[in-house]
Amino acid sequence: MHSENNQLDKISEYVQQKFANDYTGHDYYHLQRVVKNAIKIATDEGADLFITTAAAWLHDITDHKLANNPEKEKNELIQFLKPLGLQYSQIEAIITIIDTTSYSKGVIPSTIEGKIVQDADRLDAIGAIGIARAFAYGSSKQRSIHDPTKSSGSTIHHFYEKLLLLQDSMHTNTGRMIAAERHQYIENFLHQFYKEWEGE
Repeated sequence: MHSENNQLDKISEYVQQKFANDYTGHDYYHLQRVVKNAIKIATDEGADLFITTAAAWLHDITDHKLANNPEKEKNELIQFLKPLGLQYSQIEAIITIIDTTSYSKGVIPSTIEGKIVQDADRLDAIGAIGIARAFAYGSSKQRSIHDPTKSSGSTIHHFYEKLLLLQDSMHTNTGRMIAAERHQYIENFLHQFYKEWEGE
């Protein structure tokens, strides 16, 4: 019989292998940070720590930006989880969270665990780490740093299209508190960026 700690270790190893060659800002260390954020929030919110942690590790597995065949990845994940001894209801809860975490889907999760994982993931998209990840992802997609002649398409545009909107999308009190500081960091960065862009 697998203990929950053993199950989580196996899940961690699974994603470490899956994302070993990621250079878009969605690597194993991103997952690790999301897990840490999720555990912190789940502890404050009194949520199911196992479901929250497992889903946090696995939240990018079926992301359309990263997976060539999201449905295939989902089926492989289910087959991986079954022998670990998870209950059907646990697998179902984890898959549901994975299906609703992505910002681009615009879905509000129905469970507190889902809301926590979504908050934890979005927290890693803002602040100093969020800025670094934005430029890493932009580079991987051959986006320019900034192009003031265009209304979209650069990494700086992405700040306005997504990153600056994340603070107001937080579901939990802990998420909102952390997001406020990280949001301000982005505001400060942009202020300095434009000064330097203009040669000031």
